Amino acid sequence: MSGHSHYATIKRQKATNDAAKGNLFSKMARAIMIAAKNGADPDMNFKLRFEIDKARAISMPKENIERAIAKATTESANLEEITYEGFGPGGFGVMVEVMSDNKNRTAQEIKNVFERGGGSLAGPNAVAFNFESKGFMLIKKTTDPDDQMLQLIDAGAEDIEDTEGGLEVYVAPESLGTVHKKLIEKGFEIMETELQMKPKNFHTVSSPAEAAKALKFLDDIESLDDVQKVFSNLDIPDEIVKQIPA
Repeated sequence: MSGHSHYATIKRQKATNDAAKGNLFSKMARAIMIAAKNGADPDMNFKLRFEIDKARAISMPKENIERAIAKATTESANLEEITYEGFGPGGFGVMVEVMSDNKNRTAQEIKNVFERGGGSLAGPNAVAFNFESKGFMLIKKTTDPDDQMLQLIDAGAEDIEDTEGGLEVYVAPESLGTVHKKLIEKGFEIMETELQMKPKNFHTVSSPAEAAKALKFLDDIESLDDVQKVFSNLDIPDEIVKQIPA
């Protein structure tokens, strides 16, 4: 959508400050532990490879990464993967993926943030029906993005969005490892790779105040220790993004 920014794009544009890195490292370690349950060799486990690449991108120390992999067969057994669904203030859809060793504590924390922020939790598939699992890659643009797009389509891209931060590429989730390898071989610079829940339809906000409230709500959910990923169908026109207070 030209002239519009989705939550994932806005979130990516925010700089991660040092104060948040401890929380970020903790979340990343959990993601590595879960991924490493399927094999500790990143060359054979593409999910682990992607998580390690993300950890390095946020300057996570090598020893932290290695420690998380080593814990995969012990501590990760206590972690449960849970997805919560709900609606943010104004009615946009939210999918919250968590990893928790205490389901009751996490459920209460999620519930509190939703209620405090003007949203509401929902039952299974109340929101999920509007999302589909996709493999995602953020590609650095060159001076000829049109040629890049043709190559990306040839490599298996199902959808491509041209944004200020790069080319957002979506592929079938089961093809992510294969397409990623092809693009590396072709010389593409891949800045980000992950599995995402991509909205089928978007909820567009109409004022800076509404946008600011929505973004604060989503940031508050993201800040919870057990939360790994937050997906939303929030859409903010670029002219409104520019008016949101810093």
